[in-house]
Amino acid sequence: MSKNVVSKRRKWALAVLIALLLAVLAYVVAGPYLAINGIRNLVAAGEYGELWRFVDFDKLRENVRPQIQERIARGIMGRVGPSETARTVGDVTALIAQPAIDAMVSPAGIATLLQGSALAHRVAGKVDADGEARAVDPLKDAKTGYVSPSLFTATVRNAEGRPVVFEFRRDGLSWKLAGLRLPE
Repeated sequence: MSKNVVSKRRKWALAVLIALLLAVLAYVVAGPYLAINGIRNLVAAGEYGELWRFVDFDKLRENVRPQIQERIARGIMGRVGPSETARTVGDVTALIAQPAIDAMVSPAGIATLLQGSALAHRVAGKVDADGEARAVDPLKDAKTGYVSPSLFTATVRNAEGRPVVFEFRRDGLSWKLAGLRLPE
């Protein structure tokens, strides 16, 4: 083979390799947006059992647990005062918080969080002309951005105007909801 043919083959192989690398990079960069859209579509279709594809429930539960427990402990301390020991308050807090955390960080809990306004409209009788209650997509106007190559956040405002931050973490080439920063 001549040098010219080998050179052309190398150029083509290099071009194909670069194209593949760019495609993988584009997929990774688009990953959080694909995860958000996947969650949105599954909730809209009522396929809550499939949310595991876009939500890491174990990591999300571990992320939310200390936030919920801290809020409950503050509430208890505010009512009983500093006379109770920290251990007693901690035990009561863990007992109270666990069912709330399990309910919140479940397929049904995530679905309720994302379609809560539609449920409220349905209960209140507010429906469109076709008889359907439309959900307001809470992540539609989210402020999104990369915090690091493996952390992406989507920040929305709750009813009181305080920020709620959804944290998506990369695991290999895929992204999943793995954290939730609740407002103070």
